[in-house]
Amino acid sequence: MRFHHDLPVDDAGYYGRFGGAYIPEILHGNIERLTEAYYRYIDDEEFNAEFRGLLRDYVGRPSPLYKAERLSARYHTNIYLKREDLNHTGAHKINNAIASVLLAKRMGKRRIIAETGAGQHGVATATVCALMGLECVVYMGATDVARQQPNVERMKMLGARVVPVSSGNMTLKDATNEAIRDWCCNPDSFYVIGSTVGPHPYPEMVARFQSVISEEMISQLGEQTGRGYPDCVIACVGGGSNAAGAFYHFIDNQAVRLVAAEAAGLGVDTGMTAATMQAGSEGIIHGARTMVMQTADGQIVEPYSVSAGLDYPGIGPLHAFLASTGRTEMVAVTDRQALDAALTLTRLEGIIPALESAHALGALDLLEFAPDDVVVVNLSGRGDKDMHTYMKYFDNEKA
Repeated sequence: MRFHHDLPVDDAGYYGRFGGAYIPEILHGNIERLTEAYYRYIDDEEFNAEFRGLLRDYVGRPSPLYKAERLSARYHTNIYLKREDLNHTGAHKINNAIASVLLAKRMGKRRIIAETGAGQHGVATATVCALMGLECVVYMGATDVARQQPNVERMKMLGARVVPVSSGNMTLKDATNEAIRDWCCNPDSFYVIGSTVGPHPYPEMVARFQSVISEEMISQLGEQTGRGYPDCVIACVGGGSNAAGAFYHFIDNQAVRLVAAEAAGLGVDTGMTAATMQAGSEGIIHGARTMVMQTADGQIVEPYSVSAGLDYPGIGPLHAFLASTGRTEMVAVTDRQALDAALTLTRLEGIIPALESAHALGALDLLEFAPDDVVVVNLSGRGDKDMHTYMKYFDNEKA
C-alpha cells in the first residue's frame, strides 16, 4: 500500500478493505477528472497560498487551543479545547468548503452542489460560493430543515437554494442521495461533500483539507505544554470530517490515544441509534465500502440521533479502518449524555457547544485519564443552531 499524505490509503482509495469508488457509470468521468485535479493541485504552491491565506484572513485561523481549567478540575486531568467553534460560520466545515470550492473554480465549475445535516456544511459552502460568485444548491432533509431553521435562513440569505428532501427519514442520508442524483443529472456541476464519506478521492480529500486542525494542535501544544503531541484526542464522528482533521497528524504516533465518539441516540441496543461501528456491518453506502447500519439483506436501517450532524447510517472508510485495526477507540454517547455534557461545558466554561461536539464532551465521562495527561477535545462547532433543542430538553427537565 502506498500512503498518500500520511493517510493509510492506496491508489484505488482503499483503507484496508474499506473505501473505493462504487459509482454509477455516468459519474466515472466526473470522479476521474476530480481525482486528477485534486492530485494536481494539492501540492500546488499557488493553490495552497490562496487556501492558507483565506484560512488566515477570512476564517480567522489558527483557531485557539484553550486550556479549560474548570473542566480539567472536574475530570482531574488537563483538558484543552480546539476551538473550531470560533471559525467564521461557527464550525470546522469552512476549512473543507474553501479548499473544495477553490478546486472547483480551477476546474472551471460554476454550479456547486452540497448536502447538509446540521446545516453547518451547507452554510459553509453557501458562504464560500457567495465569496466567489458561484451558484449554490444545498440538499437538506426535511426533518433537519425543521430542527435547524437558523442555518436554513443563513443559507438563503447567502444566496443558496435550499432543497428540502422528503424521502426516507428526511435526514442526512436522504440529502446525500438527492445531491448525488443532482450530480448525475448535472455532471458539469461540482459536488462538495461535507464529510470523509463518498467515493474516492472524497474521503482522502476532505481529511487532507481538514488536517489543518491537527497541524495547528502540534504547534499550539508545543507553545503551551512544551510537547508536540497530546496523550489523547477526542472527536465526535458521524461521517467523520472533524475527527479526521483532529486525528490526521497523529495516526502514526502510537503514543496518542485517538477516541471517536459516535451518537448512541437512545442506546445502541434500542434501534434508535446512529452508532454505526457498534450497530452496523460491512456494506456499501454513497460510493464507498464501509460500516453501514443495514438489515441482513442490505437495506439501510434509518439512524436516530438528537444531533442532525451525526444522524447518518454510515461512517467514513478511514474511520472504519482505524476502528477495525484498533487504532481508534469508538465510544457510544447517548442523547442524554451529550445534552448533559453540553450543559456542563456551558456552566463551567461559558461555551455553548454544538450538539455534535457535545458527544465528544460526553465521552469524557466514559474514559479514564491520569492527572498529568494532556487531553484535547475537538470542539467542532458552536451551539447557536441547537438552542431550540437545548431549551426544549432543559424545559422538559424542569417540568
